[in-house]
Order: sequence, then structure tokens, then C-alpha cells
Amino acid sequence: MKLEEIIKGITVNEIIGDMTQEISGINMDSRLIESGHIFIAVKGTQADGHAYIPKAIEKGACAVVCEKLPETLDENVAYIKVNDTEDIVGKLATTFYGDPTSKLELVGVTGTNGKTTIATLLYNMFRKFGYKTGLISTVCNYIDEEAIPTDHTTPDPITLNKLLGRMADEGCKYAFMEVSSHSVAQKRIGGLKFAGGIFTNLTRDHLDYHKTVENYLKAKKAFFDGLPKSAFALTNLDDKNGRIMTQNTKARVCTYSLRSLSDFKGKVLEDGFEGMLLDINNVEVNVQFIGRFNASNLLAVYGTACLLGKKPEDVLLALSTLRPVAGRFDSLRSPKGYTAIVDYAHTPDALENVLNAIHEVLNGKGNVITVVGAGGNRDKGKRPLMAQEAVKQSDKVIITSDNPRFEEPQDIINDMLAGLTKEDMRKVISIADRKEAIRTACMLAQTKNVILVAGKGHENYQEIKGVKHHFDDKEVLRDIFANE
Repeated sequence: MKLEEIIKGITVNEIIGDMTQEISGINMDSRLIESGHIFIAVKGTQADGHAYIPKAIEKGACAVVCEKLPETLDENVAYIKVNDTEDIVGKLATTFYGDPTSKLELVGVTGTNGKTTIATLLYNMFRKFGYKTGLISTVCNYIDEEAIPTDHTTPDPITLNKLLGRMADEGCKYAFMEVSSHSVAQKRIGGLKFAGGIFTNLTRDHLDYHKTVENYLKAKKAFFDGLPKSAFALTNLDDKNGRIMTQNTKARVCTYSLRSLSDFKGKVLEDGFEGMLLDINNVEVNVQFIGRFNASNLLAVYGTACLLGKKPEDVLLALSTLRPVAGRFDSLRSPKGYTAIVDYAHTPDALENVLNAIHEVLNGKGNVITVVGAGGNRDKGKRPLMAQEAVKQSDKVIITSDNPRFEEPQDIINDMLAGLTKEDMRKVISIADRKEAIRTACMLAQTKNVILVAGKGHENYQEIKGVKHHFDDKEVLRDIFANE
């Protein structure tokens, strides 16, 4: 594709050099530049891409998009000056990769909790319907059957468009994608056309980046503000921010709820550790999921499938066959007769939801032991809140290490313990070694008790001092069970 065609859709302040040359690639990372590539200099949170322009040219960049022209210009390189490079990366990538979202129906899921579950269940459901389908999620990206490992909830705009371009080329009709607040704030989804958007809920998270809950809310809301008139916006009325999200959207607004009148209304009729009986729009359906929060997630899946034109009866049949997503309320039965649940809950609200679900099923007939930590180099304010939530709904709490990253595990544990009273501390112990913490919980557990191992879910590593060490909560539990 010629350079002049790639920049056609963006506002340019100044052009220097040959715009007719052929472009073979596009990148923001100078290390990935090859001959014939465009290098886009973006001011990131860690580094300013403008400092790497000489390196990019040295590696073969034939064009540079920047906010500030270098002092020395290379006569063999074209320069395109714009106001905001972060804003135009997605638009350039969309054009370069052939506008992939014009060839498939893309649905974005945003909110604090439930994104992975909803996006993955929609992906699984539409594959059951016989469609080639794509998934972009925290756990893994998929182009139909092909798994593509992921590092971020929402990839950078170039990786994202390349992935969507491959989905379109390989015949995917639908794609379901988690839309993180970071991706909206950093304009990673710029240039994409969405067929629909789903809002799950909003509670405290990522304040290390957004600084305030209001900024976090604005980032989520900006996704809905940007939806086109042709799209749908499906929002959760059970969250106080549900209506706020969609108040300025051009999209068709639809609602789901377990508590009030809505387009997609649900009710939990029966629940157990094997699943639930739900009423969805006055039709009963058995599902293999546990807890009201999952009932809400399933309502979002049901509503989305209906809004994408599927028959309600077909959607309900598919719902009854779906299984929980890895690391989301993953239940394991011990030979000693207690249940262990592995869940990704890493916010106070998610922890509350999971513990509520456990108590709904236990109905006072067993104790709850919670193993929980908090991630390092992330929002410190939620640490004491998570400890408080765990203590409030557990008979015993073991505070342990999660992904300490570059922090000392004991410092994180101390931040969590700081939120507890002397009375709370009577049911709390702290064990920094996560494997020992889980082992201790299993030793304390009696028949009919439930152990919740929270925070890591699907993750099979523990990140310590910048290094990922293999660690899988489910593996640890299975090893313990094998020796009971």
C-alpha cells in the first residue's frame, strides 16, 4: 500500500518527502522496524517514541509519523507531522490492515468484572452456532480454533488491527473483545467499528493508572460515547453506573437486569455447586454456572446473542451447554469432602461477588476459608479493602502473596492487614509463600467447607522481580488432593 493511501484518513500538519512509496509494515516499537516500514513516534507512559526516530531509520524505516520533527532530516525518509500520534495510530493501522472491522461484526465488552467470561462465552456460543469466530481476551486470543497468546487485555492498536485483519481474512463473521479502560484512554481502539458494546459493572480498579474513580468511569463511558448509530449498547441496570454509561451514546440502548424491568430480565430460581436454574425472559434454563454474578454475565451473553439476530430459543439451548471459563469460579472437589474454588477475583467487588455466591450455595452449612493476596505495583488503595471484604465473609482468612512484581510480598501483605481491626485479626493469618498458604487452608478445611483461592485464576505464573515463575493455583490444589 502506498504511503499517501495510508495517511488519507488523518489530519496532517506537515508533509516532507515522497508520499508515493510502498509501505510494507507499520510499527510504534523501533525494535520491530524493518525496511519499508512506517515508524510512529508515540509519547508513552514509560518512554517517548520521538527519542527512537534515529534508531527506527537506522533499521530501515522509510517514513516517520511524529508530533515534532527531528532537528536533522534524512532525505531518504518521508516525515508526516500530526498533532497527536497516539490518536492516529489506530486509524493508520486500520487503513493499513484493510479496515478489518468493516468485514466482521465486532462486539466489545467493558466493565470492572465479567469481561473475560462474557467475551469467551460469546465466542464459544457463536462457534457452537457454526460461525468462524474471533476472541480477544485477557486469557488468550483466538482466530477461530487457533490460539494466539496474549500479554494485555486489549493489545496495542497495531497488534489489534493485524489480529482483526487475520480474523477477517480467515472468514470470521464475528469477533468478541474485552475493552479495557487503559485501551480506551490510550486510544488503542481508535479506528475500529463496533457492532455493539456491553457494560458489566464498575467498581474500584486500576487507580494506579486512572488516579480517580471518576477518570476510570470516563474511560469506560468514552467507549459507549464512540459507538455508531448502527450499533447496540447493552447495559447492566443492576449497576448504578449502568445508565450513565449510555446517556450520550448514539447506539441503540438495551438493558439487562436480575432486579428490575429490562429488555433481558433474569432470576435465579435454584443454585448449587453444580449449577443454577435460571428464569430468563420467563423461560427456565439450567446452566453449569454458580452465583448471581454469573447469572448477570449469562444475561449479558443472552442479550447480546439476541441483539445479533439469534433466536431466543437457540440461545437458551446453547447457554445450557456452556461451561465456566478457566479460572473463573473453577470448582475442585477434595477427597476429604471439601470444595476448593479458584477464581480470578482481584478487586474488592469481585471478591464480594464470589464470596456471596459461595454463601448462597452453602446456606450456612459449612465454613469458608479464603486465601487472598494483592498484586504489586498496582492500586495500593484496594489492598485493605480486599482484606476487609475477605474477613467480612470468611470464617478464616489467609493473606498471602499474589504477583508481587517489583514489591516485597510482606509489604503488600502489611498494606492489606492495615485495613483490619484487632477483632478481625482473630480469624486472619499471613503466609507469604502462596503454596504454603494454600496447603494450610487445605489442612484447616473440614468436610462441607469451601476454600476460595482468589486473585490469580487462569494465570499459570507468579511474577517476582520482573521474572515469571511457573505457578498454577489449580495444580497446587490437585497435588495436595493427590496426597490427602
